[in-house]
Amino acid sequence: MWSYPAVYRDQGRKNGKGDGKELCDLLVVFDNHVIIFSDKDCCFKSGDLDIAWPRWFRKAVMKSAGQWGAQRWIRDYPNLIFLDRGCSQPFPVSFPDPDKAIFHRIVVAHDAARACEQVLGGSGSLMLDNSIVGDMHFSFFPFTIGRLDETKGYVHVFDDTTLDIVMSTLDTITDFTEYLTKKEKLLDGDRMVRAAGEEEILAVYLSKMNEAGEHDFVIEGNPTRLIFGEGMWESFNQRPEPIAQTEANHISYLWDHLIERFGFHAMTGTQYFTSGRPFRDQEVAFRFLAREPRLLRRVLSEGFREALIESTKKELGFHARVVGPLDEDGPWYVFLFLEWRSGMSEAEYREVRRLRLVEYSHVVKLKYPQALDIVGIATEASLAEGRSEDFTYLDARRWTPNHQRMAREIQDRFGFLKKVESTAFRVYEYPVDENGNPRSD
Repeated sequence: MWSYPAVYRDQGRKNGKGDGKELCDLLVVFDNHVIIFSDKDCCFKSGDLDIAWPRWFRKAVMKSAGQWGAQRWIRDYPNLIFLDRGCSQPFPVSFPDPDKAIFHRIVVAHDAARACEQVLGGSGSLMLDNSIVGDMHFSFFPFTIGRLDETKGYVHVFDDTTLDIVMSTLDTITDFTEYLTKKEKLLDGDRMVRAAGEEEILAVYLSKMNEAGEHDFVIEGNPTRLIFGEGMWESFNQRPEPIAQTEANHISYLWDHLIERFGFHAMTGTQYFTSGRPFRDQEVAFRFLAREPRLLRRVLSEGFREALIESTKKELGFHARVVGPLDEDGPWYVFLFLEWRSGMSEAEYREVRRLRLVEYSHVVKLKYPQALDIVGIATEASLAEGRSEDFTYLDARRWTPNHQRMAREIQDRFGFLKKVESTAFRVYEYPVDENGNPRSD
């Protein structure tokens, strides 16, 4: 929903008609983050490294680093970006305000990892050294990446090894962009940083937490140089904490499944119910689901699954769970489960379920006046595999006295949230046992 390959810019060079020139290989736009990907598959020829490395680096990296031009175009002409060369399909997602936009530039450079592993051994990942700038790459030690231009902002360079590691480990947009942002701050600063590979930096990032409880490069003291040696990533992955985390995260992909289903139907126009609003407006509501990082997706998926199981035990075939904000700016969630009773057609059942979800969301605002964003998800009160889902979003900033009165009437009629059982819990990113020790099972 937020990632688009082969995006074009319309320079209008044919009498005002569409004349698209490729802007980048992949463009991701989510909230204030804009990620510009360039992808090059250039053969790293064997032979003299003093010749092979500069030749590969020039073709695979420097020629791909034109994201600065793409960034300027996005800032200046966001309405002249299209999905097709003929410039007939406008880019479907709204770009952030230029003053708030956070740009990340990524080059995916193929084939060097193979050559690097053959020459140096190890994982094959390219080394990092931010003291190397611009043309210094051509004369410095091969297989080392620094800053492509110290005046234009940092460019990440992923190879065949590190692309898979980073994207599979940080597999939500929030986890990914937080890492990119903090890595840019580290490598574009005044401190000299050298690393045996991207994965070694990632291991340090995942092992440290800042005062805000976020993963970060927490550096004690004020050293002028940092060295991230080889083997840190391998050592990190052998510890019990990330092993237990991987196991605990399995359920979190239920949330990814919901995002994919809602996104597919929104993009293909196959929703059972629709507000009739254009996709550009609809995707703003779906961002609430996609914005959740992996840890919170685990929490939400566990809550959804528990409530689903509980719904099958209710005699009335109706069950709901409200989840308050899991972070400072997060939405309120309503999970609603309704039994499909015999004699009801699919149209009747879906209409009743959708109305109950809307009504329950309004009562949430009545019960919790501080709620501003209320996201509702409804499905069958059944453990059967075949199911449907409804999605609603209530922007409670537009709450009026009429809404208040209507919500009160709904509560009086159905008894929604008149008797509330509250549960508080603590969740660990790296699960622990009953003694507070890292769980290794």
